[in-house]
Amino acid sequence: MNRFVTAILGAASASALLIVSSPPAQAVAGEVVVFSTEFQRVDSYKNPDGCTILPIAAHVLVNQTSSGVVVHGDPLCLTPGVRVEPGYGSHVPPMSGSFSISR
Repeated sequence: MNRFVTAILGAASASALLIVSSPPAQAVAGEVVVFSTEFQRVDSYKNPDGCTILPIAAHVLVNQTSSGVVVHGDPLCLTPGVRVEPGYGSHVPPMSGSFSISR
C-alpha cells in the first residue's frame, strides 16, 4: 500500500511539473485582413490566435502575419484547409467558415 501511494504521488508531481512548465501559446505578430464587399469596411484581426470565424460574406483574405494561415471550410477549424503564406492573399469561397494560424 505504501509503494502504491508513493507511485501515485510521484506521478501526480511529475504531471504537475509538466503542466506548469509548458509555455503559454503566443499570438502571432501581425494581422489578417478580410475583404467582404465594396459596401463595408475590411475586417482586421490583429495578432490572431486560435480559430477565428470568418465573416459570412468573406471574399479575400490577406495574411500579414509572421506565420501561415489556414482557411477552413467549417467554423470550428476541424476540416483540412488551404494554407496562405505570410505576405500573400487568397480568394475564399463564401461561407468558408474560419481561419487558424499554422505554426
